[in-house]
Amino acid sequence: MSDAIATVDLARWRCGGSDAAEVCRAVDEGLRRAGFLLVRGHGVPAELPGAVRAAARRFFALPERVKQRYAVGVGGRGWIGPGREANGYAEGTATPPDLKETFAVGADTRTGDAAVDEVWFLPNAWPDEVAELRELLIAYTDAMRVLSDELLALFAAALALPSNPFGHLATRPTWTCNINHYPPLTEVGTPEPGQFRIGPHTDFGTVTVLDREPGAGGLQVYTEAGGWADAPYDPEALTVNIGDLLAHWSGLRWPSGRHRVLPPQQRAPEEDLVSLIYFYELDHDARVTPLEPPIGRVSGLPPVISAEFLRIRLDAIALE
Repeated sequence: MSDAIATVDLARWRCGGSDAAEVCRAVDEGLRRAGFLLVRGHGVPAELPGAVRAAARRFFALPERVKQRYAVGVGGRGWIGPGREANGYAEGTATPPDLKETFAVGADTRTGDAAVDEVWFLPNAWPDEVAELRELLIAYTDAMRVLSDELLALFAAALALPSNPFGHLATRPTWTCNINHYPPLTEVGTPEPGQFRIGPHTDFGTVTVLDREPGAGGLQVYTEAGGWADAPYDPEALTVNIGDLLAHWSGLRWPSGRHRVLPPQQRAPEEDLVSLIYFYELDHDARVTPLEPPIGRVSGLPPVISAEFLRIRLDAIALE
């Protein structure tokens, strides 16, 4: 798997010239293989993810009756408790609920259109019990927004497009940042058959940026060449994968990165992991027109509207 997932350095791309050209080639080849990259030189302050993770652990350690004050369903802003989500349903596979809990925030740049705002720009719910989480997570998501815009520009450059089409498609983008807590085996008990911390799926938007902790029950990535394998880990890099919307835009040149998170393992019964996952999309009303061959791999794919495309997929994974 280490050969399938390319490592790229954004600092080299920013240098331009032959360095940038080499990065662009690595991006295209890596995304064609797996829909995943490891990204160095990302510019996110080194101490920020750890500070967010520590604050999140303080929230997850609160009694359930306290976390219930912030309880929401899938796609909401707040605490999504255990048993509410099964990502395998996105692939049409009925699976037991994912073994996780989540604290979610998202874009709150309201448009003034209630029908839009109440779906895509909900107010965030900040826990009073862990007041520092708000400032830390705002700083983190601001950094993720900057990085995601740069990644989209890089992806356009990797295809030698004359301009970056995402500049006018992400002026008021929708995005979500999930902090996932994967409790230990000693807490959740023996997983049911076919149960994962997150079931096999692809993400739905353009890019997903993941800051993760490695573990025995950690991330696995699927490739056509190698099947399922543990994702490589680099403490200096962020893990980036593309979602269904970007795969569609690429004319299926780049597959949406299929992945899963293994259930807690018997050999690591106390393993307790927290991941920070930033899902970047586009403007809710952005019209995405797929690239035709020879850049795209498939001709005749229809244009889609971002919000409509995403809503179908989000509804599929919710266990209400």
